[in-house]
Amino acid sequence: MPEAAFAAWRARIEAALDAALPAAASAPQGLHAAMRHGVLNGGKRMRPLLAYATGNAFGAEVASLDAAAVAVELVHCYSLVHDDLPAMDDDALRRGQPTVHVAFDEATAILAGDALQSLAFEVLARAPQEPDRRVAMLAELAQASGAAGMCGGQALDIDATGKWGQSRLSLAKGDSDPTFLERLHALKTGALLRASVRLGAIAAGADEASRATLDRYADALGLAFQIRDDLLDIEGDAATLGKTAGKDVEQDKATFPALLGIEASRARLAELGEVMDQALAALQADTAALAALGRRVIERDR
Repeated sequence: MPEAAFAAWRARIEAALDAALPAAASAPQGLHAAMRHGVLNGGKRMRPLLAYATGNAFGAEVASLDAAAVAVELVHCYSLVHDDLPAMDDDALRRGQPTVHVAFDEATAILAGDALQSLAFEVLARAPQEPDRRVAMLAELAQASGAAGMCGGQALDIDATGKWGQSRLSLAKGDSDPTFLERLHALKTGALLRASVRLGAIAAGADEASRATLDRYADALGLAFQIRDDLLDIEGDAATLGKTAGKDVEQDKATFPALLGIEASRARLAELGEVMDQALAALQADTAALAALGRRVIERDR
């Protein structure tokens, strides 16, 4: 069932994203074309799939989940457009295509990211849920996107980049907090993944106890996603990844393999898989799709 559902949800999110984005032919054409380039370029669509899978587990109609799925993916895509900028990671390749600032220019890329973020909240504000749920969904996405979430994590990442070799020396002497990296990635990567699950749960009207259990699953998934990403940067190649490989080591970025080593990072991945399985087993819901997404995160090759 999960693979068939994933195919249907992927087709649905691609159509919904296309419909939500402004037409490339309408003015300002350059901005609109850049927005579409930054979104309609493939990608795993993990965040929309999590929103659909969570809502589906608690009985929501698929159409009622479209706004949440679109909004969280638009925020993710905006973050990638900005993350690739010369002032951030300075990357030329994303999802196998030139990054937005390379395909257009830096100013257009900044504006495209800004516009995608605004569009995400516009879409979510028009979600079909009743007003209290809609407000809760807006608050959830805003918190996950800002200083208490993704932007805060990016700031920590920037602060640590280029200094990680020194940090490892401190860690070896026991002078530094080894939870720093997990905290960084819980914000930079985990917050939006957790929000994807939470948006699906809110949209479906899941109870508070179920949401708390879903948080345990989502927190483990977010950390697993980043550890796998760090490993792929070392073990993968640009053709498979769709982005430049080896950038983390080149820029001395804070990564799990740099801190733990490759084998210990793989062992941590396995532990997180068990945490996800235990959390889902505690839910009174059809969690097959969520379990499959957890496995996909751990086993992915791009």
